[in-house]
Amino acid sequence: MSTPHDKPDSPLGKAKSPGQSERRSFLQRLAGWSMLGGLIGGYGAFATVAGRYLMPARPPRRRWLFVAHTNDIAPGQSMTFRMPDGARVAIARRGSKSNVEDFLALSSTCPHLGCQVHWETKNSRFFCPCHNGAFDPNGVAIAGPPKEGGQSLESFPLRVSKNLLYVEAIVERGMAEEIAMEVRTSPPGPGHDPCLFERPNETI
Repeated sequence: MSTPHDKPDSPLGKAKSPGQSERRSFLQRLAGWSMLGGLIGGYGAFATVAGRYLMPARPPRRRWLFVAHTNDIAPGQSMTFRMPDGARVAIARRGSKSNVEDFLALSSTCPHLGCQVHWETKNSRFFCPCHNGAFDPNGVAIAGPPKEGGQSLESFPLRVSKNLLYVEAIVERGMAEEIAMEVRTSPPGPGHDPCLFERPNETI
């Protein structure tokens, strides 16, 4: 026969075993370390992104590349030169002398939406067939969306040394420049009017 003091143990009154305490303590420490790791990772990523904007960007590395002998391009003629990054450049000769002022190097990529322009001899202009953009022989926009946006064909520095023609090219770019070049030099995709991405040399 049980006495009033001999009450059965209640689940709420049971003492925690040493194993349960250690397990709970371990889980608490694990959760704490996980939160700390997440905070460190988040702030680290933020610091990396902020550092890219706050720290001065490394200037792109440039180099002079051989194009052709000056006599290989007759006055009024042009040739297409491919840069190391794949960009196409129209190099034209406008005079009969062999100095650098006789030559001009212009990008073949329209600054509007990245289509390829070509030279029209009868109209004395560079023409973009995608949206009827037009540029004069110096690459200045004279019609279409490029003119409305005040855009011109990108020009490249040239140098003549001992009758050899060189163009200055960027051989190493930063991330932002790489993305921009990929957009400008990619073949027209959906939403672009059909135009010739690759064209033979033409008279200028």
